[in-house]
Amino acid sequence: MFTGLIQTLGKLTRVDSNHLKIVCDGPGSDRLLADMELGDSIAVDGVCLTVETALNNGFIATASPETLAKSTLGNVVENGWVNLESSLRVGSKIGGHFVTGHVDGFGRLASAVSDATSWELRFAVPSPQVARYIVPKGSIAVNGISLTVADCSASGDWFTVAVIPVTYQETNLQYLQPQQAVNLEGDVLGKYAEKFLNLGPTHRTTEPDIALDFLAEHGYV
Repeated sequence: MFTGLIQTLGKLTRVDSNHLKIVCDGPGSDRLLADMELGDSIAVDGVCLTVETALNNGFIATASPETLAKSTLGNVVENGWVNLESSLRVGSKIGGHFVTGHVDGFGRLASAVSDATSWELRFAVPSPQVARYIVPKGSIAVNGISLTVADCSASGDWFTVAVIPVTYQETNLQYLQPQQAVNLEGDVLGKYAEKFLNLGPTHRTTEPDIALDFLAEHGYV
């Protein structure tokens, strides 16, 4: 579990078909490396990977075929910058939102416009399975970064976010090019809500459905 607050940047290279090497050399890398141990979970551009080999300046991890197919890690840009965040510790501050590190799919940068106080980024979302979790003012993880949806279409096939300068400058958002793919993860709370609201009759309990008159009687309507 992560919070979407990026700790540092790293550079990613492919070792072989499913092993990735991440070199942590961005600002703040020392803190992440000092706390890193074998078996730790590290979010790499929002994808949860396990430290299998610890290096002096980074780590090596395995990416499964499913991970490579559903994330940008399957199309590695050699020595490309990736966002890094170590897993949430019990008792730590939660400054962003709960991010699982299980990417739903891709988005693509449509435009990036700056003004005096922020950057407005617009993303296209080709997949309806990803778009369904994008709602106005909801949380979205873009390359592992916790952001708030400023605006979106009714279907969620596009959305915009306002990014403050410090977030833009300390993450790989600054390196994105038009039409470049990003990893998207919708809010896990929305996924559970969707699941419970769409349960079919065969999955319901024997409890009767809550009717409007019951809600009115108890002061909810």
